[in-house]
Order: sequence, then structure tokens, then C-alpha cells
Amino acid sequence: MAGMKEIRGKIKSVQNTRKITKAMEMVAASKMRRAQERMRSARPYADKVRAIASHMSKANPEYRHPFMVENKGVKTAGLILVTTDKGLCGGMNTNVLRASLSKIRELDQSGVQIEASAIGGKGLGFLNRLKAKVVSQVVQLGDTPHLEKLIGAIKVQLDLYSEGKINAVYLAYTRFINTMKQEAVIEQLLPLSAEDLHKEADKQEGETPKTSWDYIYEPDAQTVVDELLVRYVEALVYQAVAENMASEQSARMVAMKAASDNAKTVINELQLVYNKSRQAAITKELSEIVGGAAAV
Repeated sequence: MAGMKEIRGKIKSVQNTRKITKAMEMVAASKMRRAQERMRSARPYADKVRAIASHMSKANPEYRHPFMVENKGVKTAGLILVTTDKGLCGGMNTNVLRASLSKIRELDQSGVQIEASAIGGKGLGFLNRLKAKVVSQVVQLGDTPHLEKLIGAIKVQLDLYSEGKINAVYLAYTRFINTMKQEAVIEQLLPLSAEDLHKEADKQEGETPKTSWDYIYEPDAQTVVDELLVRYVEALVYQAVAENMASEQSARMVAMKAASDNAKTVINELQLVYNKSRQAAITKELSEIVGGAAAV
């Protein structure tokens, strides 16, 4: 049985660890509320952009944006991987990285190569270990996503698709469902399907509009549609980053709470071992005293 001094040292060490995990849990809970509010406030903008993009695609069937045209014959795809910069958030990053690896292997078996963009340090490290081709990256985003930091990495993928160098762009991130549940998601970002645009827009509006849409364009329809669809894709990526940050804080809060609870359990177990050791030592001393007195 370990000595009492060693057990006291272990108890002190676990108590210090529990203080740290408890503080991190409280910080994550505070950040989680702000991240959730930010995520929810971004949703109406993304929904409205989606609805307008759907209406304009119906109003101008004669013009098809490059984002809505499939690049056939190209054996390269783009992947935008959204992860966290920090760890200690349970299995959140592991789940999205596992899903991304499965998608990469699926594409590789079909003879399709990957050109990846990493948003977040964990994803960048994963892609480097995988020896994947990283064409753009953004790390150290902080607790608040800023679109101006994301645009550069996103634009690289959009330009590659517009130039016909890749045939699809996939977006991998963690979708926030609730505080206890987050889901790893891989969505096809490009090419945009007109059917999917209409379906998503109708879902937001509650029903299919009965009227046909007509717009007055300034300066012209092509310029407006080009700009709108770029904004639409950027809004999708921004929303994914906001969802990922909300998921990160929720997962970290749950993980730190579990760590604090486990530390408390370990402290209680060590305390029992310490008490047994102390009682054994006292019993031994009493036995020695009684034995000595009997010998005298």
C-alpha cells in the first residue's frame, strides 16, 4: 500500500486539476451562450440569401452561373475542413476528422484527388499528417468568426471551381444540435443544384411560392447573380464556422464537467485509501505499544 505522504500528494494534485477543469467548464459555459446567440443570429441572413438565390435562379433560367454548372471530366475535388484551434472538447474534432477521412478515401477510390482548405489548427494538422494538398488555410480565429478572415481561404476554392480545375467542393464541419449533441456533417457546396436551392428556400418559406419572380437588375442580371451566388457560398461557410464554434464550446463544457466529476470520484477513492493507510499505521503503533508493555 502506498505511503500516506505519497497519497496526500496525489490528492493535492487531483484537487488542483479539478480546480482547472472546473474553471474551464465555467468559461466554456459563458462562451457557449454567446456562440449560440451568434450562430442563431447568423441563420436569418443565410436563409434570406438562400431564398433570394432561389428566386433569382427561377427568374433567369437563360443564365447559368459557373457555380451551378458541373465541371465534367475533372478528377480533382475541393474540401473545406472546419475544425477548432484548441483541444479539450471531447470527441468533436475526432468525429469530423473521421468523417472527412472516410470521404477522402471514398473519393480516392474513385480516382479523385483532393485539394483541401483548412479552417482551424486541428484540421490543418490532420491534413498535413495525411500529406494532403493544402491550397489555403486559416487558423487562430479566436472566439468570434470574422468573414474577412475566411474570405481568402474560401475564394481559393471558388476560383479553382470557376476555372474548371476541380469538379466539386465539399464542406466538412460540426453542426450544433443542442448542448449535449453535435453532429459531424459533410455537405456538397459546389456545384449548387437548382433543385436543392428551391427545396431549401421553400422549406424556409413554408411552401412553394405561387407567383413567378421578376426583378429589375442594376447594372445587369449576370453581375447581380454572380455577386449574389458568391455571397451565398460565403454565407454558408460562415454559418458552418459559427455552428462549429457553438459546438466547440458546448463540447468543451460537457467534457470539462465530466473531467471535474471524474476528478471528484478519484479524490474520494484516494481519500478512502489514505484513511485506510492511516488507520493501519495507528493500529500497528498500538499493537507495538501493547506488545512492548506485555513484554515488560
